[in-house]
Amino acid sequence: MYDLIVIGGGPAGLTAALYARRANKTVLVIEKGSFGGQITYSPKVENIPGFTEITGNEFGEKMVEQVLTQEADVECAEVLEIKDGVYKTVVTDSGDFTAKAIVIATGAKHRLLGLPGEEKYIGEGISFCAVCDGAFYEGKEVAVIGGGNSALQEAILLADLAKKVTVVQNLDFLTGEKKLQDKLATKSNVEVILGTVVDGFIGGDSLEGIRIRKEADGTVSDLMVDGVFVAIGLVPQNEVFAGLVPLDGRGYIISGEDCLTGTAGVFAAGDCRTKAIRQVTTAVADGAVAALAACAYADNIQ
Repeated sequence: MYDLIVIGGGPAGLTAALYARRANKTVLVIEKGSFGGQITYSPKVENIPGFTEITGNEFGEKMVEQVLTQEADVECAEVLEIKDGVYKTVVTDSGDFTAKAIVIATGAKHRLLGLPGEEKYIGEGISFCAVCDGAFYEGKEVAVIGGGNSALQEAILLADLAKKVTVVQNLDFLTGEKKLQDKLATKSNVEVILGTVVDGFIGGDSLEGIRIRKEADGTVSDLMVDGVFVAIGLVPQNEVFAGLVPLDGRGYIISGEDCLTGTAGVFAAGDCRTKAIRQVTTAVADGAVAALAACAYADNIQ
């Protein structure tokens, strides 16, 4: 029996574990993949307080080391089900675990294009966050894949840094808000290519460009760029919790800044919950809030 089980080993989950251990609670962190979360794909991070720069992988390792030093238990397993009750039973492919409270911090994965070589170039030319990685492309040429609000926001930010930004949208129109489209149109170094899909990536050890194809006539051409920002949406990892906590239309756990879910003893932290800003700093803030709330809840369970 644990006081707290944290599901997810990214910044939100590891922070929750840290705060709970500092409160002298017994803690288990369950992660089905690699510890550290999405930030481990970033080759250099410069927007984490306290670090001039650090690789995402190094940051993730430091967080894991800190949690292990605090003597939290960790388990590499996939959660299959959570059985609700006075005590919560977390069913995994490695066995069942019981706790007084649960923090769900499973994050959200960036939706990929699903093309050969895509995984290889993540962190070597493919990025997902202009706020995080845009400065690395100052004075260079980049492409933004997508035409929704996120893609337009990325392109607008990158236009102030890069030499040229090319927006590649598969539809014949942009789907982002008119206000964002108007703002993008004021950027003289932005080109928008509509009705076009990405067919492949060009490069050796690092990305050198993308192969694009016009949907209307099948014309294929190469677009040589220094970096590609994929902005076609996020995929939350919450399917297994659908019967336990409320999800919105996109699959995010409905939860505010208090990290409450509406299910007693179950809290949500980080990118898996409904929120406006998904950054490492907001994830760790959620982890602290959720952990303290979970500790208070656990104190009332006999």
